[in-house]
Amino acid sequence: MKLAIVGCGLIGRKRAAALGEHRLVACADAVPSLADRLAAQHPGCLATSDYRQAIERPDVDAVVVSTTNDVLTTAAIAAVEAGKHVLVEKPSARNAAEVRPLLAAAERQGVVVKVGFNHRFHPSFQKARQIFDDGELGELLYIRARYGHGGRLGYEREWRANPKIAGGGEMLDQGVHLIDLARWFCGDFAEVFGHVGTYYWAMEVEDNGFALLKTASGQVAWLHASCTEWKNLFSFEIFGQVGKLQIDGLGGSYGTERLTFYRMLPEMGPPETVCWEYPREDRSWQVELEHWIECIQSGRQPCGSLEDALAALEIVDQLYEGSGRDYHA
Repeated sequence: MKLAIVGCGLIGRKRAAALGEHRLVACADAVPSLADRLAAQHPGCLATSDYRQAIERPDVDAVVVSTTNDVLTTAAIAAVEAGKHVLVEKPSARNAAEVRPLLAAAERQGVVVKVGFNHRFHPSFQKARQIFDDGELGELLYIRARYGHGGRLGYEREWRANPKIAGGGEMLDQGVHLIDLARWFCGDFAEVFGHVGTYYWAMEVEDNGFALLKTASGQVAWLHASCTEWKNLFSFEIFGQVGKLQIDGLGGSYGTERLTFYRMLPEMGPPETVCWEYPREDRSWQVELEHWIECIQSGRQPCGSLEDALAALEIVDQLYEGSGRDYHA
């Protein structure tokens, strides 16, 4: 596959590093030096500040869109209209309304559009999903999850703190991963409760988001996303009638990635416990990209689709509305 990358910042560079046998033939960024730096690592790659020039090249099969949130759907729609398959980074848009035209364009053009929900492709989640699908937890009861980091000096002046660019704060940034993962296990949520607030950072968007989501059959997901978590944290727990899965860490500053399976014994008491650790580098980017390309080749629906992103953003929109946060005015 020959690919173009639109947006050559940190995530764009991560995507380029995960290409494996596939070729980067064009890259674009509004900051020309970023495009130049990425192109220099890929012989023959075009560098441009005009993303349409990269997208519309006839030798480009597919496009990765890894821009700031305000450009995600604009660039993705342009790629779709050019007949290209697309991987657009999460959250895919600033709000649900921006996703719907992209979804309609993808259906009209018959291309595969995947959203960058790379957490689904971490080895701990892949193993957890296998155990869950095998029925080893019994009936799902509820999910409890936390995801947090502590920001950095000047965080309140970065683009993620600007509602016009980002579309929201921490609930949209890291919280959308928690919502997506909760939906992956629970299915659709019928009721949305919660609150977002700005407790520490002097910025217009929230630095903490709290959500309690409930399915039509009563399962609950309790989620907390934070950028006042002074020691980076990731914890995702799935509770069933006869067992529990707990995922801790994502590697790097979040600590070693670990999956623990607590299996209830017939006599109850201390559970049978099995633990898997994944100390190697994060390969979720490579695994997700290969999954997307396999979906392009087979025509099947990707894991982490535009429909998934739309459902997650509708939940974020409800949390913002319920908290009196009108970032889209």
